[in-house]
Amino acid sequence: MGATRRHVRVAPAARSRAKRLFDLACAATAGIVVLPVALLAGLAVWLSMGPPVLFRQARAGIGGRIFILYKFRTMTEARDLAGDLTASAERLTPLGRFLRATCIDELPQLANILRGEMSLVGPRPLLPEYVARYTPEQARRLEVRPGLTGWAQVNGRNALSWEEKFRLDVWYVDNWSLALDLRIVLATLPKVLSREGVSAPGYETMPEFMGSHAEPSKLESPDRTSKG
Repeated sequence: MGATRRHVRVAPAARSRAKRLFDLACAATAGIVVLPVALLAGLAVWLSMGPPVLFRQARAGIGGRIFILYKFRTMTEARDLAGDLTASAERLTPLGRFLRATCIDELPQLANILRGEMSLVGPRPLLPEYVARYTPEQARRLEVRPGLTGWAQVNGRNALSWEEKFRLDVWYVDNWSLALDLRIVLATLPKVLSREGVSAPGYETMPEFMGSHAEPSKLESPDRTSKG
């Protein structure tokens, strides 16, 4: 049995409802505030790379359930003579690099929050294939909805190792409160503006997570690295 089902606990109903109401209020308000920025970003992507404007990818949510995450596209579809996609570093455009550094590419995930697939705050949603690679303790990050921002994001982001990120994620699961969520939200904007921890050394974002006892792969599939 995969790590998905081993340590999934259900939060008390009242706490879960309070968090959901917080998510809906913040996501709806943020959606209105950032709508002009999102429209400009979408137009810029369309003019520079053409359609589609959005990048869609399967991610593991609460309990390991799969959902489709939305982001603005940051890479072209450039291919080599054999028809294979070129390296992600070559396909990442200057606009895409700016969208990633400022986290504007993540704005479409407000729709994921409104749909109930994500929370405003929580562990970042990662690729489904990572789930089976978690240790039982790391799999506890799946006990809550994944977030647009999180405790690991305001404490180092991609400058952290996977193991450090997962420890912070589990700490968040064990210590969640609305006050903590508000603290993380308020800490997120300064972190975004400073552009700290945008990428791990030598990578556009992070190396692939191969498990805590495996060496990370130096290969990055197209837009498949987690942008934590």
